Amino acid sequence: MDRQDSLFNTLPGPWRVLLSDQEQLVDEIESKVFPGEINPERESIFKAFRIDPTDIKVVILGQDPYPKSECADGLAFSISASNADIPASLRNILREYSEDLGVGPRVNGDLSAWAKQGVFLLNTILTCRTGESLSHQNVGWEEFTESVLRAVVTPQTVGILWGKRAQRYSHLFTENMVIESAHPSPLSAYRGFFGSRPFSRANAILERSGLTPIDWSRQNA
Repeated sequence: MDRQDSLFNTLPGPWRVLLSDQEQLVDEIESKVFPGEINPERESIFKAFRIDPTDIKVVILGQDPYPKSECADGLAFSISASNADIPASLRNILREYSEDLGVGPRVNGDLSAWAKQGVFLLNTILTCRTGESLSHQNVGWEEFTESVLRAVVTPQTVGILWGKRAQRYSHLFTENMVIESAHPSPLSAYRGFFGSRPFSRANAILERSGLTPIDWSRQNA
């Protein structure tokens, strides 16, 4: 493998330094998932890592990329602003967002404005075969995610953990900084996701910690 073309080297520079001990693991993952038709596109696998690791205030953990290639964009739960086909889980997130904050609907499903304020939108499994959810579980991504969180979570980092897969990582956060609920998927949203008020609760925690809250209503047109 040409090191310059390796998947690990698509990580932004600060992350390559921070996660240098994970290079072999990423190489192993790359050998298992390529070649093949995968989501998201190769150049977007580490899109969530375009945030500076020192800027992270809130971590929202997703499961794995959307199985539809037109939806998976590398940020957990987010889709392109030009995509009008909003997946069901994201639709439920946007409903809870509006009800929690008492604001109108977002103009699209692009959540990158959250990332620009310090929200790390990270899937626990960073790839899947197109059309097949969870097809890349147990190839090494879960271990990689744990190492990532160990490297960036501080006692002041808020963790928003939706569903059992995300909640496996709760031990990496300070107990009173964790917001847990059911996953926003249609199968579980009515079992505790709706009404969980994760956005206002996260801001209340940040403010208690002396940090600037997230402007969740900021949108990318």
